[in-house]
Amino acid sequence: MIEWSQTQIRAFRKTLLDWYDAHGRDLPWRHDHDPYHVWVSEIMLQQTQVNTVIPYYERFMAQFPTVNALADAPEAQLMKAWEGLGYYSRARNLQKAAKQIVYERAGQWPQTAEGLRELAGIGPYTAGAIASIAFNEPVPAVDGNAFRVFARLLEIDLDIAKPQTRPVFEQIIGRIISPDRPGDFNQAVMDLGASYMMAKNPDSAHSPVKKFDQAYLDGVEEQYPVKSKKPRPVKVAYYGLVIRHGDQFLMQKRPSDGLLANFWTFPLIAEDDVLALSETPELVTDEERLTLLERLVKQDFGLTVHVVPIGGKPVKHTFTHRQWVISLLSADLPANTDLSFFPGKWLSIEALQKIALPKVQAKLFTRIR
Repeated sequence: MIEWSQTQIRAFRKTLLDWYDAHGRDLPWRHDHDPYHVWVSEIMLQQTQVNTVIPYYERFMAQFPTVNALADAPEAQLMKAWEGLGYYSRARNLQKAAKQIVYERAGQWPQTAEGLRELAGIGPYTAGAIASIAFNEPVPAVDGNAFRVFARLLEIDLDIAKPQTRPVFEQIIGRIISPDRPGDFNQAVMDLGASYMMAKNPDSAHSPVKKFDQAYLDGVEEQYPVKSKKPRPVKVAYYGLVIRHGDQFLMQKRPSDGLLANFWTFPLIAEDDVLALSETPELVTDEERLTLLERLVKQDFGLTVHVVPIGGKPVKHTFTHRQWVISLLSADLPANTDLSFFPGKWLSIEALQKIALPKVQAKLFTRIR
């Protein structure tokens, strides 16, 4: 990497902040420096685009206007407000942290990045964002934008996919960040990374900081940041059981831990669990799979079903490290079926509209309607 002199650092700060003052994005969470507003927006923005987040943020603030309101909210109401954003552990950690602030800290926010890291779900980036924007602590907020912007500005060759790279970037940016306006500096970097210095098709020729962008000046900006490829998500095959009685569906409540914890879905049976019932799983035919599946449902849930393939392509849903591939099967059961051994219940369409459903379940509904 190259290094800047103090004169260059001061010139960069002024150029960046002058541009931000004139062209920074007008976002609802930037209308004040309230730590609650900064925090909720930053958690929502993880894995989610700004334009998607804005209406969610505004509705969320209307429902939970203060950290106290969030701490005391029924979980079902919180999950419904979060529905569609995905990565639901973010919402659960929001409430855990809200309870920490309200009930363990008497409503007082930690005012440093180090202190904020003690709250549930707050990592180094979010802590840096809140501390710098809400409390004016001169600490960097290193996310994908900051990695990309500074990797190009300084031609930093470190692999940003490796955990040991973050502290190096934090140290480097910590020397450059504005000590007087650290929050605006971090937000300006975010805006720069979302505009002129995007990952694909950057417009560095018109960037306000192009004279500082060494990778652009050297004609190698496409080589930065250095990032090794993630392994492809592992495919996991499931059968999704669409079991009806009239306008009701038999829905399963997911376990309290793991993917989609506590959410309602169609009963999902792993294909591997079905094949495990056979002594020669590699020789099982499609028809035999259905017979084995019916046996497994009887064995595990005490339900006697006759399943029929719905047809069409399996529904695919990708999580961070795995991809679910779900083949849909239909079945009917009488409403008085004994559900003593089944982790769920009958739910009408009207009832399902009032609870939060994960995206994968929304995809499954789309296929059967």
